[in-house]
Amino acid sequence: MTSIATAFADEVVTNAYTKIVAVPNIEGPVALITLDNGFDHTKPSSFGPGGLTALDAALDEAFAANPVAIAITGKPFIFAAGADLKGVPSITDRDQALELGRLGHKVFRRLRESSVPTFAFVNGVALGGGLEVALHSHFRTASESAGALGLPETFLGLIPGWGGTQLLPNLIGPSNAVTVVLENALNQNKTLSPKKALELGVVDAVFGSADFLEQSFAWAAQVLAGEIAPTRPEIDRGQGWDDAVARAKAIVAGKTQNNAPGPVKAVELLELARTTDLTDPASLDKGFAAEDEALADLLLADELRAGLYAFDLVNKRAKRPAGAPDKSLARKVTGVGIVGAGLMASQLAMLFVRQLKVPVILTDIDQERIDKGVGYVHTEIDKLQGKGRLSADAANRLKALVSGSLDKAAFAKTDFVIEAVFENLDLKKKIFAELEEHIDPGTILATNTSSLSITEMAADLKHPERVVGFHFFNPVAVLPLLEIIKGEQTDDATLATAFATAKSLKKSAVLCGDKAGFVFNRLVTRTLGEVMSAVDEGTPFDVADSAITELGMPMSPFTLLALVGPAVALHTGETLQAAYPERFTSSPGLEALVEAKKSAVWSYGADGKQVVDPEVAELWKQGDKPSTAQEVLERTRRAFAEEIQIMLDEGVVAAAEDIDLCLILGGGFGFWNGGITPYLDRTGTSEAVNSKRFLAPGVANVK
Repeated sequence: MTSIATAFADEVVTNAYTKIVAVPNIEGPVALITLDNGFDHTKPSSFGPGGLTALDAALDEAFAANPVAIAITGKPFIFAAGADLKGVPSITDRDQALELGRLGHKVFRRLRESSVPTFAFVNGVALGGGLEVALHSHFRTASESAGALGLPETFLGLIPGWGGTQLLPNLIGPSNAVTVVLENALNQNKTLSPKKALELGVVDAVFGSADFLEQSFAWAAQVLAGEIAPTRPEIDRGQGWDDAVARAKAIVAGKTQNNAPGPVKAVELLELARTTDLTDPASLDKGFAAEDEALADLLLADELRAGLYAFDLVNKRAKRPAGAPDKSLARKVTGVGIVGAGLMASQLAMLFVRQLKVPVILTDIDQERIDKGVGYVHTEIDKLQGKGRLSADAANRLKALVSGSLDKAAFAKTDFVIEAVFENLDLKKKIFAELEEHIDPGTILATNTSSLSITEMAADLKHPERVVGFHFFNPVAVLPLLEIIKGEQTDDATLATAFATAKSLKKSAVLCGDKAGFVFNRLVTRTLGEVMSAVDEGTPFDVADSAITELGMPMSPFTLLALVGPAVALHTGETLQAAYPERFTSSPGLEALVEAKKSAVWSYGADGKQVVDPEVAELWKQGDKPSTAQEVLERTRRAFAEEIQIMLDEGVVAAAEDIDLCLILGGGFGFWNGGITPYLDRTGTSEAVNSKRFLAPGVANVK
């Protein structure tokens, strides 16, 4: 067996320094252990085998001093950010994985099983294994400025494997533990503020950051003197635990359709924790051993490797977009024009004014529409003020920046204009031609088109080089993806300005070639097309709709259809059919749905049960060649693999990684699949369709 240390040969070791200190009002020495990897807060301390061993040695030193208390804290702004996951791809056998879990338990539980009172002074970010260090301690304080606290492991496809699943529910109750371990983690990796952590009982006290250590020591002195006894809730191990587990299962099924093994394992461990007695070492042995076994399984699962790949895409590749020109070429944006004042345009206006804090002018075909668009932005700003996220002065300043005009001459004051009108090429060309009469030659003309050609849109303009695709996803405030599309004549200055503006808007941009549907809509339309074709052929609606859940889409095809709107889906499909008639075909059923102005396939009875709308069942004529769920899944997989390879051959994006980034950020495709290409590689679909994998072995799979 190869030692786990070998897999983490490149670990940035978090050192643990023990200092024996005298504390006012505490009789006897206190051992203070500080976790510090030697870097500033931009490189958080984490735990690999080396870091765990260092903490173990620091505890030896602390206990040897015969202190009256042991306290553990972190470097400035960081307590500890969890396990060091960089070595995970080098873990090659289960014994190594088990060793990592057991080592963490061995070291951390020394804090729990100490006869000397132990304190965690959480001075900054405490995530995953970092928070588990605190949970093993007898008492916990947190700085009010601590950036984030939480157990995000299930978001990546892991579990809190160093005590979290067993300790937390027995500390704060099973329902609160479900919130922290599953609900928050699977909700875009939401974390806890110190205030919320105190409310839930994760920490016992919160103090100001200026003199956090002094206040924590003063509090500890009161605890040691018996003047303060932190309360612990009575844990309901009966119906309350049953209800919490049921909620956990519902959350995991709703978010992952049980296709991500990490969250499923977490539910099992939270259920096991009902019988874990924190005062009984043998009981803890059993609970911790179960965590070790689960962690070992997950560390060698393809889904975790895909999750880490996805995490790397979102946190690294998205910040350095492939193909983006030198940022020094970007022009400054001091004023923004938005053509259209409907819901999408109004959302864009809100985003631009809030993030850029420059004048934003909306225009539309009549004053009523303009007033409605400006009113929408003002209302959204008022909502932020009401939630305490904006001061009254800041809200008034933002509202004063938003105006409307029927006359496009007002756009002469802008240097970035984006249109967000109906998907009609002639209409968009007409708008851009009108705008050219009023704006400077250097003003960017951006289009929020979801599928139309940027090159054709710019073809008749005097300055086609300043036209760029700037495709947002709905809802604008929530979805982080921005597809930036380069037309044939788009110049580098325009493209650089587009990327710089995307960054200022706090969006993750991916450069896309000017091909119909770009990335996200092209792939999702192809997917919906396969599902609807199966229904046209005779497959029952429910069979087709539920067949592809393991692809990792956040909602089923017909739920997505209702969200997008059948008319919009049909229009996008027609654009792609014109471009690629051999692969994108029209669905007679969808056409009938749109003609009848039906908004969805499903209807819901009084009991909330989903059924096919009887009118839709009548309208949607089906054949007599039904497919099984497995057949629908297989044809959809193959369609994905085929279309992605064609897109890569066409140069729509630089690499398969950008396809995955678009699907994750634009539509919430599952981290456990790494977007889509690792899943297609794992299932053998890539090689079956294209005779090769999209990614090299080991990049997003075990091998």
